[in-house]
Amino acid sequence: MTHQARAGACVTVACAVAMTLGGCGDSGADRAGPGAKSASGSTSTTASTSASAPAPGSSATGEGKGSGREVLPGLPSAGEARQALGKLAVAAPRPMSGYSRAAFPHWAQQGNKCDTRETVLERDGQGVTRDAECRAVSGTWRSFYDDKTFTAASQVDIDHIVPLANAWRSGADTWTNDKRKAFANDLTHPQLLTVSAATNRSKGDQSPDQWQPPAKSAWCVYGRAWTSVKSTYGLTVTEEERKMLTTMLGTCTA
Repeated sequence: MTHQARAGACVTVACAVAMTLGGCGDSGADRAGPGAKSASGSTSTTASTSASAPAPGSSATGEGKGSGREVLPGLPSAGEARQALGKLAVAAPRPMSGYSRAAFPHWAQQGNKCDTRETVLERDGQGVTRDAECRAVSGTWRSFYDDKTFTAASQVDIDHIVPLANAWRSGADTWTNDKRKAFANDLTHPQLLTVSAATNRSKGDQSPDQWQPPAKSAWCVYGRAWTSVKSTYGLTVTEEERKMLTTMLGTCTA
């Protein structure tokens, strides 16, 4: 469950599913997943402009950029999330037989040599600059999960809020390859977020009842995002997962 997604323009992912964010939360392969680029060894840097990337703060309510609630697109209110949670089907986890991270093609090209990972790094960061290959070579990122700030892209990962393996156990095993690709590269819903590599790897493919962001101040937004993604894609939740999401949404002040 590690991640890093290249930046770009052209959010083509939304077209793959009518409503469209290993994954994060699988094994650690995400960080060096298909199409991922390392920020090390970059030379020619240019300022990041990425006009067609998701506008920072377009879904925002809350603190500064990088707070999670500002950069996550399509984030529902607490009330909307509670309503959506009440409608989610409760079911036992489906078997992992046949699961492969390759079944969720991630870090898709978004144009101008940029992939999904780099798109999210640019969206979530401040002062991000890229080299000629669209690799983030400098910038500042706040990790919402543990409230820490980083100044190197190598220190952060792109988290799939709902991990790929969890999605598989929740119904994605029946999806087409195109829908799984859309899920793994969703820039329209609150599914992708820049976080510290440490928290991304600690989370693995665990659900909210098994893992929670270390910073309790992140619980409200995390619960809203998780519920929204599961609702958008028609994924199921376990009874324990539903109870913890209720607890997380209970920390919301509005």
